Amino acid sequence: MNISSISATEFKERYPHLHILDIRTPYEIEEFDIGGLQIPLDELLLSTEKILHLQNQETIVVCYSGLQSIIACKILEKKGFQHLRNLAGGLEAYLNL
Repeated sequence: MNISSISATEFKERYPHLHILDIRTPYEIEEFDIGGLQIPLDELLLSTEKILHLQNQETIVVCYSGLQSIIACKILEKKGFQHLRNLAGGLEAYLNL
């Protein structure tokens, strides 16, 4: 599996037009809410029906550092999702622009 990434700069430029899946915990989201769909990583496997409409659309998976979102992309790929991209460096990279 080859997970494609999106840079923080491209994410910022395309932000209004992106489908975002935020897999951080509710506490992390409370600190900084980027919008999009919010399903914590530990609930993702049991919640894929909530995001089936994104199965064939480019979707950016976001976490704080970019590591957990890679795991989430792999889980979703096994469930048939395509066109997934990981935010390289996570929100940490985006916030440091």
